[in-house]
Parts: sequence; structure tokens; C-alpha cells
Amino acid sequence: MQHLAWRAGFGETLPVITAWAQKKRKEIVSHILTGPKGFVTESVDVINVTDLPDYKREKGMTGEERKKVRQMNTQGIKDLNVAWMNMMVKSEHPLQEKMSLFWHGHFACRTQNVLFNQQLIGLIREHATGDFGALLSAVSKSPAMLQFLNNQQNRKQHPNENFAREVMELFTMGRGNYTENDVKEAARAFTGWGFDATGHFVFREKQHDDGEKNILGRSGRFNGDDVLKILLEQRQTATFITTKIYRYFVDDNPDEARINALADRFYHAGYDIRTLMHDIFMADWFYDSNIIGNRIKSPVELLAGIRKSIPMAFEQEEVTLVFQRILGQVLFYPPNVAGWPGGRNWIDSSSLMFRLRVPQVILYSQTLNIRPKELMPEMGDGSNYKMTLQINEFLKRQYARKVNARINWEPYLQSFSDVPREQLAGAVSGLLLQQPGNVSRQLLEKYADSSSRENYIKTVTIDVMSTPEYQLC
Repeated sequence: MQHLAWRAGFGETLPVITAWAQKKRKEIVSHILTGPKGFVTESVDVINVTDLPDYKREKGMTGEERKKVRQMNTQGIKDLNVAWMNMMVKSEHPLQEKMSLFWHGHFACRTQNVLFNQQLIGLIREHATGDFGALLSAVSKSPAMLQFLNNQQNRKQHPNENFAREVMELFTMGRGNYTENDVKEAARAFTGWGFDATGHFVFREKQHDDGEKNILGRSGRFNGDDVLKILLEQRQTATFITTKIYRYFVDDNPDEARINALADRFYHAGYDIRTLMHDIFMADWFYDSNIIGNRIKSPVELLAGIRKSIPMAFEQEEVTLVFQRILGQVLFYPPNVAGWPGGRNWIDSSSLMFRLRVPQVILYSQTLNIRPKELMPEMGDGSNYKMTLQINEFLKRQYARKVNARINWEPYLQSFSDVPREQLAGAVSGLLLQQPGNVSRQLLEKYADSSSRENYIKTVTIDVMSTPEYQLC
């Protein structure tokens, strides 16, 4: 059950896991897919368009006005990061946030405009477990993506192929399943797609090439919507998306037979994401011993999981950005257009050592005495680079400070109230680890503070969270 809780969210507390153990798999999976009865998606809005009136007259701004807008954007993106992290920890529908995190990497995008970022993550969260076609269309028409992939400059006189190429290569079919001519023709179809100064999608008809195009064996006077429909008609799109989801939620080594069966159902279900996830979570093979505990947690999963287990609040919530940066995954700052590679790429010698220290740094409020790596501006233009430097300055100011976290141990301690003293180490390991047998109880006993039951549970918990095994889910 904890395996399911981690793959469909960020782990669960002992009372939840205990309750699940009394129910049938079908009932639990149904709850995970739909969320609690009457659940309504909360937004992670941190700013309103009316708070940024200068966007409407950017060309006429003074230097001071431009500086103010940049500062609002910088702070706004930090606030958006913090708000989303809190949603991951506290949401009553964890799968929605986990799927949103997946799509955030799939539809990788970077913009210094906080409003565009907020719009994009809102669209992703709205459609995260719904219709992939609707998600694809919404993201493709978002100002963030149109700006990032240069479609604002895509006009019939001078077609820009960047957007069309990434829609095919990264969002739908995958590399090698289309020709260069398909890209050129699709780019013509997307001409005229753009956005206005208030952040709304616009179709500029005079800039659109309405001539006949030939795309993936189809001919017609296609527009952008037509191209997306053609891409969804391709069985390869279902296979590509299913493969990425399988690697993210099941196993980094794809199983061709399983993926083909899942993709077939996904395709014929009209790209219903919930159907695909149901098929995965209900499959017996999903619970095989070689699947459980075989994934390396992403930095965001690791951080959210710790906070999900033990409620806490930081004196300065922005400190979570420091952890994200050191560990190599800052929300809203994917490394490139392909997103975070994941898997073993999360781990190197320096990041692993810090990963093992994260629980101690937070739960003991140790000094954070490691310097973050610089954010490399691999994506974007000069304005993005300036923002990157601002984020770096923030991290440099923060890294030497003590991490002041107010830890609410009480709910966690209470969950073990019925566990006999001699079974506590095993119970803690069993809750926190997917393969608890790999951690020595003797070692846990040796380093635990046995002065009281509470201190014993706390120190065993921190020690278990500081093992390499806790990096896996």
C-alpha cells in the first residue's frame, strides 16, 4: 500500500496505510483516481493580472517600472513554487499533484513571466488526470509555451519551426516518427497562433498561411487545431505517452508488451489519462517485488514526502528552493526543453551525500553548510539569464543560514501509540521504506536516543530517512 501511495502521490501516513490495508485494491485505486467525494481543485494562484498593469504597456515603461515588474516576477515565481510544494504535501488528491509534476516535466517550459507560469501550471493541474487531447490543446495555446517556443514569431511570410518540432518530438510522437517536411508543413499550420499583452491566446488570421499542407500523409488547408488532431490520430502518440508514464510511475526500464497493451487501451479510451492510470494501478505486475522500491525519488518527491510524513513549517518557506537547487530540480526551471531526465540522473556523488543529510538538516535544523551549484541558463534569452542570476543571489544569501523548521511531531508519534517498544524500529522502517529488510535494526538501536519513547521514535525516524534506501520509492 505504501508502494501505491508513493507512486500515486508522495507517500502516506501510517493511519492511512492501515486503513487501506483493510480494503480491496479496486476501492483504494478508485479513491486515488477520483479523490475524496466532492473534491474541488484548489488553485495555486499567487498573483492577479491586475497586479501587473505594466504588462499592457511594456514598451513605454521607464527603467524603474521595468525593474519593479522584474522584481514582482522573481518573487512571484518563488511564491508559486512554495504554494505548489505546499499543495503537494497537503492536497486531498495527491495523484492530481503527482500527475501535474509529471506533466510539468513533459511540457517543459521556462518563462520569467509569473502570470504565464501560473496560467500554465493551472492548465496542467486542471487536466492532469483527464483528457490528454484537451491537455495538449490547452498547453499548446498557453502564452508560456507559445512564447518559449517562439510561435509568437511564426508568420506565413517567415514560418518558425520551433513550436511545431517540439509538439511532435516532445509532446506527442517522439523523435523518428515524422519527417522534416512534416515539421515544415505543421509550422505553416501553426502560423498566426500567439497571445496578447494580457496573456490570452489569439489567432491572428492575417498572419496565418491558409494554403494546403501535407502532414503525416494527410492533405488539407490545416490550421493548428487540425495538426493536434492529426497527431492524436497517430497510434504512436499513445505509445510515446504511455512509455513516458510507465517509466515515471512504474519502471525506468520499459516493458514493451505491457506498454503496448496499456497504449492500446489508452488510445481506444480517447486518451483518457485516468483510464491509463487505473490500468497501471490495478495490474498485478505493478506490485511485483522487482517493481517496488526500484525508483529513485526526484528531489521534489523526496522533499514533499518528508513533509507529508511529518508536518512542519519553515520560518522562511523559500528555503525549500535552496534544497531544490542543491538537489537538482527547481520547479518552473527545467534544465532544457526535454525536462528533467530522471532516474539515475538524480544521483551523483555530491547530491547523494546531501540527500542523505536533508532529513537531519530539516528535522535537527542543522546549519546548511553546502554551497548550491550555479543555475545554468541553458534555456531562454537574456532576460531569463538575469532572472537566473537573481535566483542565484537568493540562494547564496540563504545557504549559510540555519534552516528553522517548526516540526509538529505529535501526529506522527501518535500513529505509533499502539506499537510495543520492541517493535518500534521495525514499524518505523516498514512505514518509511519500500524494502525495510535492508536496514539493520541493530544499527538503528545503536544510534537511537532511548531516553524516552518519543526521542526513540524521532531519532530512529531521522536515521531511517537518512539511509540510501529512503531515496527509493
